[in-house]
Amino acid sequence: MTAINRLARAALITCLAGAASLAVAQGASSPAKQALVQKALQLQQAGIEAVGNALANNTANQVMSVAGQALMRVPADKREPLAAEVQAEVRKFLEDITPGLRAAAWKAAPSTLGATLDEKYSEDELKVLVGWLESPVNRKYQQTMADLQPSLSQKLVADSRGQVEPKLKALEMSLATKLNAAAGLPPPQAGGSAKAAPAPKAAASKK
Repeated sequence: MTAINRLARAALITCLAGAASLAVAQGASSPAKQALVQKALQLQQAGIEAVGNALANNTANQVMSVAGQALMRVPADKREPLAAEVQAEVRKFLEDITPGLRAAAWKAAPSTLGATLDEKYSEDELKVLVGWLESPVNRKYQQTMADLQPSLSQKLVADSRGQVEPKLKALEMSLATKLNAAAGLPPPQAGGSAKAAPAPKAAASKK
């Protein structure tokens, strides 16, 4: 496995770092309260979907960082056109995974954010919240949302791993092939190890 493969795959794994697990014990709530919780989530849909955007961008940025380090080992005359190809592939990868991650974040919201709203807020508080008034309840809600984003991210990574990993592996293989070809190395083998492109030798100094 090349350095590109190892580090690019870490792009998703690192999104799990520091994510707190959430265990919510909730009882049955009234239909009116459930409707208020759903309304509160709908009012925050853009922010919830932004968690999916952030995960997609973080993954793409880490892949670009790894590829950028590898590009420094490519001969200077080949570096610029290869960098443009790499950026185009990573951009396509980002465009491909972002809609699915946004949808997955919204799908995960009821069992994470919604469950906690149901547990921690009374029906009267939810009425105030949905009205979006300037009140202590609103400040409490904003803090709750901030506290629960790590657990939403954790669930999103777990739920979307099967969707994203095949595309990430395909991107890793494509980038490794381009970088190895530019450095004069054979293409990597799927599922096998491939040598990373060596750093170019320094030119001998003239006497």
